[in-house]
Amino acid sequence: MPAPDGWILNCGSGKSFKADCLNVDINPLWQPDIVADLARPFPPAPDTTYHTSRFGPVCLAPGSAAKILAHDLLEHLPALTVFYETCLQLLREGGVLDVVVPYDLSCGAWQDPTHVRAFNENSWLYITDWHWYLGWTQARFDLVSLEYRYSGLGQKMLDKGKDAELVRRRPRAVDAMAVVLRKRALTDKERDKAAARQARYLCRPAHFTPAQSG
Repeated sequence: MPAPDGWILNCGSGKSFKADCLNVDINPLWQPDIVADLARPFPPAPDTTYHTSRFGPVCLAPGSAAKILAHDLLEHLPALTVFYETCLQLLREGGVLDVVVPYDLSCGAWQDPTHVRAFNENSWLYITDWHWYLGWTQARFDLVSLEYRYSGLGQKMLDKGKDAELVRRRPRAVDAMAVVLRKRALTDKERDKAAARQARYLCRPAHFTPAQSG
C-alpha cells in the first residue's frame, strides 16, 4: 500500500516483486503494477494515470514518492540521466533513492549481455557534488551511505585481516555496491555556484571535463 507520506516505488521490479511497493518494470511478463520503460521520462506527462489492479488509478505527481528502490536496474538503462531526473522529480524533499549496482571489478559486472555499464565509488559524483553539470538548478542528491557487498574471495581476504581498501581494489573481491541517496533542495549558495560553473563550462573548449573545474 502507499506509504502515509508517499509511494514506495520498486523500479525494475522484475522477479523481485514487492507486495508493499508500487512495482514498475518494462516487461509485462513479471506482472508489475505499472509497465513502463524507465529509460524514458516516467511518467511521460504530469497528468498520466496508470490503471493498476492493486491500487486502482494511480497518478504519480511530482513529490509523490517517499522512496525509490532501484536494485539491479541502473546497469541496464541506456539513458541513465533520464532515470535520475525521474527520481529527482518523483521523490519528495528528503525522499530516498535506494540503489544496488554491480561493482566494476566484479565478475557479475559484464556477465549479463544486457548490462550497459558498471559502477564504482565515483559513479555518484554527477548527481551529488557535480549536479550543476547535469543542469540541475533546484535539487540534488546527497550520498547517505555506500556499502560494499563482498564476494566469497573478498570475504576470505577480510577474514585474514587484509586491509579493506586494498581488498576493494582486488578484481573479483567485491560483487556489488548498495548505495542510499537523499534528495534535497539546493541552497541559494549552491544555485549561484552552479550558475557560475555552467557559465565557465560553456566558455571552455570541447575537451574540458568537470574534473578541471576546480
